[in-house]
Amino acid sequence: MTASIIYKGNLRCEAEHLQSSTTIETDAPTDNRGKGERFSPTDLLCVSLATCMLTTMGIKAADMNVDMSNAKAEVTKHMASDPRRVAKIEVAVTLPGNADEKERLVLERTGTNCPVAKSIHPEIVLVLNYQWTD
Repeated sequence: MTASIIYKGNLRCEAEHLQSSTTIETDAPTDNRGKGERFSPTDLLCVSLATCMLTTMGIKAADMNVDMSNAKAEVTKHMASDPRRVAKIEVAVTLPGNADEKERLVLERTGTNCPVAKSIHPEIVLVLNYQWTD
């Protein structure tokens, strides 16, 4: 088992990562009867994508001896209705400019093909942009 989740009431859940005992809370967004005081479940979907991209890129960068320290991702979630769902996720990744063109291509391909990206429903539009600071 990966996690244990408890519904705390008032549209809030607490999830415990069993291996580390760390916890996160979720809250419904303000546009769906929640307080918006925590990440919503759909926020976490988008955050999972961005963190997976950076993590898999970090693994590949380490293999290539490229320092990705301070790389950053910014995520924008676009919701649709009827049915309510995530329709589009935009991820803007900013990376330090210490990689050559071939390394950049490999790292971008790695991020684009991370496990979470490959797990997201194909009807969800993914807009993945990479910027290298030179």
